[in-house]
Amino acid sequence: MAKLPPMNQYITLLRAEPLLRRLSLVQLIAYFGAWFSNVAIYTLLIHMEVSPFIIAMTAAMHFLPGVLQAPFSGVLIDKVAPKQLMMTLMVIEIFATLPFMLIDNSGLLWLLFILVFIRMGASSFYFTLEMSLLPRILDGEKLKLANEIHSVIWSFSYTFGMAVSGFVVYLVGVKTAFFLDALLFSIALMLLKTLIFPLPEEKAIVGFGTMFKESFVYFKNEPHIKHLILLHAFVGFTTFDALVALMVKQYYTQVVAVALGLGLMHSLRAVGLVFGPIVIGKWVNTKTLPYLFLYQALSIIIWALVIEDFYLSLFVSIFVGFSTTTLWSYTYTLLQHHTAKEYYGRIVAYNDMVFLLTVALISIAIGYLAEVGLTLAAITMLLGSAFIVGAFYFIWIRKRFSITDMADNNAKISPELEL
Repeated sequence: MAKLPPMNQYITLLRAEPLLRRLSLVQLIAYFGAWFSNVAIYTLLIHMEVSPFIIAMTAAMHFLPGVLQAPFSGVLIDKVAPKQLMMTLMVIEIFATLPFMLIDNSGLLWLLFILVFIRMGASSFYFTLEMSLLPRILDGEKLKLANEIHSVIWSFSYTFGMAVSGFVVYLVGVKTAFFLDALLFSIALMLLKTLIFPLPEEKAIVGFGTMFKESFVYFKNEPHIKHLILLHAFVGFTTFDALVALMVKQYYTQVVAVALGLGLMHSLRAVGLVFGPIVIGKWVNTKTLPYLFLYQALSIIIWALVIEDFYLSLFVSIFVGFSTTTLWSYTYTLLQHHTAKEYYGRIVAYNDMVFLLTVALISIAIGYLAEVGLTLAAITMLLGSAFIVGAFYFIWIRKRFSITDMADNNAKISPELEL
């Protein structure tokens, strides 16, 4: 592929790959819907005056389902035709979204937790399924670009979905936001129904037990895989759902309405998340990746220093998001690139399990630390410091194993290369 600017490369790839183009459109609507009603949920919780720990547990419930189902979803993905599975998951999301309209008091928190768990379980399963599809239809530089497109869409949907939802909740209320969310899933389902996968519909007839055993043998024979999974998990330290909700509740309610504050915070970070890979996507490789980790650490630490000032916090959050999408997509692509084709579904599922477990534990830790009196600034600094560890962890991985860039399958990274 010619060395075009990143945005031109994305457009060229989407034009050349019709399946990727249509999957990306469905993905945009589905992921946008998955996060659209989050602001409504957090606004509801703040108005109920629940504790920081309840807010943090709600954030964790968005990610725990992916942890529990990963060992089974990976095997299922490697055995079952993708289209029917994707449509089933979309239907589950629709029917788990509408009952949110019934929740109007703290006595129904149990129902909120159950609905979040079911809906995000289906969403994370769908995500894992799509990420296992990409390396089956693309490879090399195309796979890297496809992951960047995917991560831009995910980041845009994750943050901008909540940003738009903030304004919708402010204007029409939480119940209407939940209804519109279900409508988005319905549109995605109709588009998904028209997709045609040029992939064999017949899957492996190997039993679940055998496939589990094969996975453990594969991890033993390819030890670099588990390190790449752990490396990707560091990006989980940028999941700020609980932190942002607590920031709005503690510092910003005198400046802006709750829903607008949540929407604006996520909206400004979305600017960095979306435009970051367009600017730095072509620059990142195995040599420069540690610098990207260090940049992420620095930006989060600076954010911690200005966290009490609403307007400064908004501004700095753009730079916090600038490297996140590229970190996510590149570390994910490294894992796909070094995984054998027949293990894509299982390895991607295990990777998502570790990533989502990291995110869930971080969300719970944020709530716990806030409950015991640690300031939000200190908590944010701890999150930023994790990326310093990530930078040196990748340097160690690079020295110990033969880690190659996607553009050159045969290139070996020199073990003497220092940061």
